[in-house]
Amino acid sequence: MKLRFSRLARHALLAFGLLGLAGSTLAAEPTKIKFSLDWRFEGPSAPFLLAKAKGYFAAEGLDVTIDSGPGSAAPITRVATGAYDMGFADFNALVEYDANNPGSKIQGVYMVYNFTPAAVVTLKKSGITKPADLVGKTLAAPVFDAGRKAFPAFAKSNKFDPASVKWQSVDPAIRETMLARGDVDGITGFSFTSVLNLEARGVKESDLNVMLYNNYGVELYGNTIIASPKLIAEKPEVVRGFVRAFNKALKETIANPDAAAAYIKGADGLANIELETRRLKMLLAQVVLTPEAKANGLGSVVEDRMQRSIAETAGAYNLKSVPNGKDLFNPAFLPPKEERLVK
Repeated sequence: MKLRFSRLARHALLAFGLLGLAGSTLAAEPTKIKFSLDWRFEGPSAPFLLAKAKGYFAAEGLDVTIDSGPGSAAPITRVATGAYDMGFADFNALVEYDANNPGSKIQGVYMVYNFTPAAVVTLKKSGITKPADLVGKTLAAPVFDAGRKAFPAFAKSNKFDPASVKWQSVDPAIRETMLARGDVDGITGFSFTSVLNLEARGVKESDLNVMLYNNYGVELYGNTIIASPKLIAEKPEVVRGFVRAFNKALKETIANPDAAAAYIKGADGLANIELETRRLKMLLAQVVLTPEAKANGLGSVVEDRMQRSIAETAGAYNLKSVPNGKDLFNPAFLPPKEERLVK
């Protein structure tokens, strides 16, 4: 009887051990995350691609799929419909979406662009050197362009009537071509996109006048990582892990942008890495490594400025309400400040 009991006990212990091992294996299964970029695989996507390629997401227990996007507002719709879990979107587009869809509960969790990269770009030979010179002129941009939508805020900050400027609606692919040919007086767009696109069309950067909105009194924040309300509510540790991995990758990108840009090739084999490295360095210098970001750490916002920027967006976009910044940006998922500080 003792021998029989001993064997049964050993079998039971072995069975429990195998069950425990199976449970551990299941627990170790990575959480799948669908992530939408705002645009193509270009310079701005480098830290996301780096985080995936170097296993930073995997180290957080995440299996992240990164897809390109058709515009800076598109990731919001993708997340809102449940097609994607997280995305990289224009914060001002999130303000607009929330005002039109109260209670959407989509939130920004890491502010990557401390300022909007929106700018008015003109040719120096046109004689347009300051915002007031745009009165009576014609600008070209897609109707959904962030710079065009925020233009009233730019005009208000520089004390001229936005209605004094005429607009020509164009496809993104021909916007810079029209300026290069002199068909319009200027364009709006993200600075690092328009400048390099114009260069590809034979226009030197030294021949351009670039009026970045943030250099002319506009306080708008730029692109932020967003997360779905479902993910935030049900798996906050996943959001926190994603942000932690991205923060590590962004700091590495800042330290060595040349190496970071090389990861774009893995997502787009036809990418011009020299060009995308320049684009990456431009955006880092213009809208990521700002005095505010250096003082408070990457990814964060300043509460009073946040509310002023939302009010600017509401006025420029002619929104019916002004959302509360605390509803749209959640800093709870940010790593400690000391982990986000850069020089």
